[in-house]
Amino acid sequence: MYPIRLTGSRIALREFRTEDAEAALRVVGDDRVTKWLSFDSRDQAATIKMIRGIVERAGQETRQEYYLAATLAEHDEQLVGFARLGLGGVKAGKLGYAIAADEWGRGYATEAVRLLVDFGFQQLECHRISAAIGPDNAPSIAVIRKLGFAYEGRLRDHVHTNGAWRDSLLYSLLEHEHRAVVQ
Repeated sequence: MYPIRLTGSRIALREFRTEDAEAALRVVGDDRVTKWLSFDSRDQAATIKMIRGIVERAGQETRQEYYLAATLAEHDEQLVGFARLGLGGVKAGKLGYAIAADEWGRGYATEAVRLLVDFGFQQLECHRISAAIGPDNAPSIAVIRKLGFAYEGRLRDHVHTNGAWRDSLLYSLLEHEHRAVVQ
């Protein structure tokens, strides 16, 4: 499936383009955002390399990830973050997402994640989607819980970022649970 465009009431998820690198730097180059991610802040060169890799992988015949730019639905060029669903295992997806710090608190993460989770279950036929979140990231935990994800446990020293190991809290949603939430 390429290209992908998922549209909600305020947010759209679309394929990254190479020209998105500068706007993406606003997300992946901001310590306020990457504090919660599984990687350290990136500079301009690393961001350009990251976006080129995402664009290249999106066009592969056997796609293993859907790493999509989150934009305002009415303005496709205004990137506010990203959402990613990595595929692995048997009908399983791993969720990741981030919103630019200046856009926090507007519900964009919830809408972006909802769009990608719906896509994962309805189009990709996932059976399970999981998310690993830093224990101190209360807003992200609230997003996941609002969408019906269940807490599974703590992954100790799961991520090395910002010079230290960090635990993650594991949440998951199963396909039949998603159907119950959607209906």
